[in-house]
Amino acid sequence: MVDFSLRNVIVSFEISHQNDPHQKMIGNKIGHRLDPYLYYVVKNILGKHTNPNFFTLSGFLASLVASFLILKGFWLYAGLAIILSGLFDLFDGVAARELGKVTAFGGFLDSVLDRYSDLILLLALLLDGVKKGDFGFVLLTSFASMGTVLIPYVRAKAETLQVPCTVGLMERAERIILLSIGTLFHWMEPILWILAIFTHFTVLQRVYYVWKRLRTS
Repeated sequence: MVDFSLRNVIVSFEISHQNDPHQKMIGNKIGHRLDPYLYYVVKNILGKHTNPNFFTLSGFLASLVASFLILKGFWLYAGLAIILSGLFDLFDGVAARELGKVTAFGGFLDSVLDRYSDLILLLALLLDGVKKGDFGFVLLTSFASMGTVLIPYVRAKAETLQVPCTVGLMERAERIILLSIGTLFHWMEPILWILAIFTHFTVLQRVYYVWKRLRTS
């Protein structure tokens, strides 16, 4: 059950987005503020001529490794691989912005591989539940997967209607953080409950936001 203080946080978060309809998600805001520091790391490790797509592909491969480790029962290492995947996801955007290599295809590739990464991780969790014969865990993972897919879909559909839609509580950065916590500490069932509830809550936030924008335009 969600307690009163958490409801207050959610309400205040939603109000802040309503006051600034073009406000980015928490993960994006933090990522951009860290750009100079992250770029320093990228530049010193790989130099100034690195390709942002290298980080995009590396993040995807790290997700594949994490999924394999989940299936093998190595939860701690899986959590570390998920964190590495998230870091690569930050580095690709930093490299693109700082090196002036932002391209339409790069953004498209990043979005596609992010979806694959998300669903491969959740598929590994679902298969783990099947292997253990835990029907409740399988159902919970499936419901979280539905919400995870719908969040970017609603955004993409809104943008076809000329409505920028980055509002909501549970964007990818937040989901990656939660999944890494769940695997590192083997708390996956409570984490999946959070994802199952708040991914769909985010979808509803976005649907309401788009409805309001279209109604007033």
